[in-house]
Amino acid sequence: MKYPLRIIGILILFTNCNRNTNLQYEAVAIDSNWTFSALGKDDFNPAIVPGSVHMDLYRNKIIEDPFYELNELSLQWVEETNWEYKTTFDADNYFLLNENIKLNFNGLDTYAKIYLNDSLILSTNNMFRSWEVNVKNIITIDSNELRIVFESPILHNKNIVNDYPYKLPSGNEPKHIKTKTSNFTRKAAYQFGWDWGPRFVTMGIWKPVELIGWNSARIIDVFTQTNSIKNNIADLETDITIEVSTAGNYVVKIDSIETQKYFESGLHHFKYPYQIINPQLWWANNMGKPHLYEQNISLHKGNENIHKRKNCFGIRTVELVNEPDSIGTSFYFKLNGSPIFIKGANYIPQDVFLSRVTPKQYEQLIIAAKEANFNMLRVWGGGIYEKDIFYDLCDKYGILVWQDFMFSGSLYPNIPAFKENIKEEVKENIKRLRQHPCIAVWCGNNEIEVGWGNWGWQKEYGYNTSDSIHIWKAYHDIFRKLIPDQLSQLDPLRNYTPTSPLSNWGTKENFNHSSMHYWGVWHGKEPFENFKKNVGRFMVEYGFQSFPQLSTLSKVMNDSSLYLDSKAMDHRQKSYIGNDLIKTHVNQYFSPPKDFKEFVKLSQKTQAIGLEIAINSHKNKSPHCMGTLFWQFNDCWPGPSWSIIDYYGNKKDAYFCVKKAFK
Repeated sequence: MKYPLRIIGILILFTNCNRNTNLQYEAVAIDSNWTFSALGKDDFNPAIVPGSVHMDLYRNKIIEDPFYELNELSLQWVEETNWEYKTTFDADNYFLLNENIKLNFNGLDTYAKIYLNDSLILSTNNMFRSWEVNVKNIITIDSNELRIVFESPILHNKNIVNDYPYKLPSGNEPKHIKTKTSNFTRKAAYQFGWDWGPRFVTMGIWKPVELIGWNSARIIDVFTQTNSIKNNIADLETDITIEVSTAGNYVVKIDSIETQKYFESGLHHFKYPYQIINPQLWWANNMGKPHLYEQNISLHKGNENIHKRKNCFGIRTVELVNEPDSIGTSFYFKLNGSPIFIKGANYIPQDVFLSRVTPKQYEQLIIAAKEANFNMLRVWGGGIYEKDIFYDLCDKYGILVWQDFMFSGSLYPNIPAFKENIKEEVKENIKRLRQHPCIAVWCGNNEIEVGWGNWGWQKEYGYNTSDSIHIWKAYHDIFRKLIPDQLSQLDPLRNYTPTSPLSNWGTKENFNHSSMHYWGVWHGKEPFENFKKNVGRFMVEYGFQSFPQLSTLSKVMNDSSLYLDSKAMDHRQKSYIGNDLIKTHVNQYFSPPKDFKEFVKLSQKTQAIGLEIAINSHKNKSPHCMGTLFWQFNDCWPGPSWSIIDYYGNKKDAYFCVKKAFK
């Protein structure tokens, strides 16, 4: 049985992973004494959990820095190797007296078999889910061995892909990869490669592992929803989900309000409607204060407080207006009833190796967004459903979030078990994230509908009419039925759009309708001036590349490689037209650079010019255009890309240009 990722994180924060005899719920991190080895080699070395196999190999000096020079090419063997992690831990008599004892795995990447004391207790198949398993009858007082065997996603899916009746596009994977498996694997797609990042198909324990114990009952979910705000009165409802193992009378306490209930064993949903007069609303950056309320929720049995949770929420309404109008089809947001011009960028994971992104890095990046006058970030669908800290910081600093589900630029198999896996992933992440006032809209996927309609997949892969009907049914089942069905049950007041963009940039008329990814400047090799001519109703993607500063490149490249045509520099450019297109635009605005150092600087100045023209064009055409999210905010490794902040947190010229344009 699984529970939302966010729950355990909050509970640990509350108990601080320490024993608390006044609070029966107990959570202990299993984060020490881990070792790892290639499966069957029995050559174990120290491992850090949470982490990844690449980082453990690097720390043990088995491999060199994956980001250095051409090491990406020499390390592809890691993705086709199976790996084993193990540790031992003790559990004293006190803990073993708990009525319920479970192991909780917040995130395993991806195909894993878990053994406790030689008993197979769990098999996993999704990086985006958490997993909880009952170990009451297996755990002992001391020397419990926990062993996790990770199977390579490539090896796991190779035969499945080859046996599938249709070849499906997996657009992000490099062309030289013969068997493309990313769209059959529920893990972060960008780790299989993208046009701004390397291919490192990771494995490992990427989120914490805990041993949890409790008696009688526990709180497993809390969700406060703003139903309406009228006449300075906010109508709210707090929904609490309680798991009961021992039937009986319980008291649910929300701040000072107590309600007595008799609960049978099982799951129970407790709803608490209430009003707040003259509420302090949650506002986006530069619109007002992003005020957050706090509730203390506790569960009592007799005179004993058996579990408690702290519930933070914001009071606000967000509405997406996407409907026919005098121009074509609108696409804009209202926050607390007020139309808002959206200003921001697309966000990607901050590292290929996710566990080494620190809380400090998260906060620095969100503060940078706030200081650049952003009011929205789009969590793009080829990465991850971000960690709780990301959304907590967006709540705190007033940054709205456009939240993609994790599907991008590919088609997915029409396999019932695969779709059931997606259903559980979607359900869990809706429950985990719906509490955050920053979440403005759910989006089913990135660029799949526009890809199906405009990228020539049918011809490239030889689909006939019957093939197309079968393949598109899988799309429809996931994005037009499965996801909206889950949202209607779990987060009914939040906006949903099935894909982005809803309109393609190929024709002039399309710029009058809905959301738009405009890549005429870049993929279409058009001049910056065309940003002025091609302004959609809501610009979700557009941009131009630049190089990071020389000091960033020097950290991962030899001095002898620091020129544009070196083998290592050429490999670091992941876009098929990247360097030539940058050179063309640099030479349009500046005299030819005298050396690579000057080229790097001029590439950043050129990017800044392009973004300034684009953003000002979007602002100047308001209310025809009501939002501008450029591609991209940040990087996952050091190299040329569309980012305005590089991998090490250095701000490019375009950052300051965007900050001024968004002011």
